[in-house]
Amino acid sequence: MVDKMLLEAEERMKKAIEAVRRELSGIRTGKASPALLDTIRVEAYGQQVSLKEVGQVSAPESRLLVVQPWDKSLLKAVSRAIQQAELGLNPTDDGTLIRVPIPSLTEERRRDLVKLVAKLAEEGRVHMRQVRHELNKDIKHKQDAGTLSEDDAKRLTTDVQKLTDRYVGQVDELLKKKTAEVMEV
Repeated sequence: MVDKMLLEAEERMKKAIEAVRRELSGIRTGKASPALLDTIRVEAYGQQVSLKEVGQVSAPESRLLVVQPWDKSLLKAVSRAIQQAELGLNPTDDGTLIRVPIPSLTEERRRDLVKLVAKLAEEGRVHMRQVRHELNKDIKHKQDAGTLSEDDAKRLTTDVQKLTDRYVGQVDELLKKKTAEVMEV
């Protein structure tokens, strides 16, 4: 039962760290990253689909993304979707593929992005603490009900804190890397 509680908490923390990682990958840095276009939806075949479903996105150079739709008739729709995504990107198509040059960021925009990265990281930390809080409350209830000994409760509370510290440390590491990436000129 004790191990099950810890494993469940760790699963929730893993999911939270993955969510933070996903959010941070969508933030534009000075470098081209195919993940930058992950959130874009394209009007294709009468419905909205993700860009990954209609073509391949690659980054052949550090300041260029190339989108190659599998169906050439979708070139204009893909190009329009990228422009309307409000990422500050201007795609150009040559009839077979779409080139998306990544402009360099201004100093002010870099600072804004660093603030956004810090906010996302803090949301991740808050989620970790929320998991810890809920688990500690659960431990207290079990101890009060007599299903968990005081020694087990103390050990479990310590283990939960170590787990929380480890995952918060991972969020801090992601924050440090992404901040350096954003500030890199």
